[in-house]
Amino acid sequence: MRYLPLTESDRGAMLAAIGASSVDDLFRDVPAEARLARALDLPNHAGEMEVERRLSALAAPNMTAGSVPFFLGAGVYRHHIPAAVDALIQRGEFLTSYTPYQPEVSQGTLQYLFEFQTQVALITGMEVANASMYDGATACAEAAAMACRITRRPEVLLSGSLHPHYRAVTATALQHTGHRIEELAPDPVGIEDLMGRIGGDTACVVVQNPSFFGGLRDLAALAAACRAEGALLVVAVAEPVSLGLLKSPGAMGADIVIAEGQSLGVGLSFGGPGLGLFATREKYVRQMPGRLAGQTVDADGRRGWVLTLSTREQHIRREKATSNICTNSGLCALAFSIHMTLLGEQGFRRLARINHAAAAKLAARLRAIPRVRVLARRFFNEFALLLPTAAAPVVEELAARRILAGVPASRFYPDFPELADVLLVAATETATESDMDALAAGLAEVLK
Repeated sequence: MRYLPLTESDRGAMLAAIGASSVDDLFRDVPAEARLARALDLPNHAGEMEVERRLSALAAPNMTAGSVPFFLGAGVYRHHIPAAVDALIQRGEFLTSYTPYQPEVSQGTLQYLFEFQTQVALITGMEVANASMYDGATACAEAAAMACRITRRPEVLLSGSLHPHYRAVTATALQHTGHRIEELAPDPVGIEDLMGRIGGDTACVVVQNPSFFGGLRDLAALAAACRAEGALLVVAVAEPVSLGLLKSPGAMGADIVIAEGQSLGVGLSFGGPGLGLFATREKYVRQMPGRLAGQTVDADGRRGWVLTLSTREQHIRREKATSNICTNSGLCALAFSIHMTLLGEQGFRRLARINHAAAAKLAARLRAIPRVRVLARRFFNEFALLLPTAAAPVVEELAARRILAGVPASRFYPDFPELADVLLVAATETATESDMDALAAGLAEVLK
């Protein structure tokens, strides 16, 4: 068999070789009271075709993203991924590769990581990027810790525009490190005063652009205020496609940029896996967490690639490490890099323009519905709607009509009743005219 190739005689020979009379002997050190005396409540074994039919039947009630009008976002976005991406990342030399500890046998892996870093640095407007992290949330936590190391200050200021998952992970990661975290209230309309809260203990200000609620802002003044107080500006980007159209965080004065790279090459997959992007200024490179693939030349002058600055990592420096994340999302980084390469600079910019145009068109249609208001004046491909009633029941009713209308803010902020009527709606290049018509008509009908 493909998955269970051992026969009874094979098992017998293996047991005899180690002096065991049965498989049960292998577990004799486990106390009897810790063992389950009955069979698990699981289906009996079945053939592959029967299992496939059963799983297909279980999956059939689900509404997949591509089968209905789909406007969900809130940090994870649906984009068209070229078939070439999956075809290439499934090649054996990529799919089975993991940590390239031996550069002499890992040149291909190190080269694509180097190219990935170059792409991330270019789109974020920064000087150096690492070889990826787990996801945007963990990258955010690492950025805050990095800022505290650089400034030797204890306080992290988290904007109310920052994704709540990023906020929660950052708070969890820093809770036992002696740092203080100040979290501002959710900011759906972009009126919070960050500059007025920067003080002598502030290590960094973490702000998201586009914000969690979709709004856009020019961060140049905030960056200047951070510099004046000796603090760093950390900019989070949950939708990297926006970087094809908006002014880059680096151009606005960011010191560290973190992002979720899922939009490019990775897909939805029920919310995972993610891909953390991390970029900073070259002067901070020795404080940057994670892997860094560097370009060099060998003894014969031929170009090659190596891992650099790995002595910062946990597997070498243990508790003195710069970061406890000493790996990277290599396969997702490869998918990102292939997708970016297929787009090219002009294609990336065009994709961003298409996304913004789709969202602007949808916002105009929804704004025309009585008692519906678009909160942000400027947005990219996602915006917040203020409904005349609670958003969650509206979403459920539209889902019953096979329209995935968006994400209610109450899902992330159950303790903020003032956000119960707020609905996040995203429109990417995958949203068609008929999809938009269906959402506008369905929402108008439900709100009657």
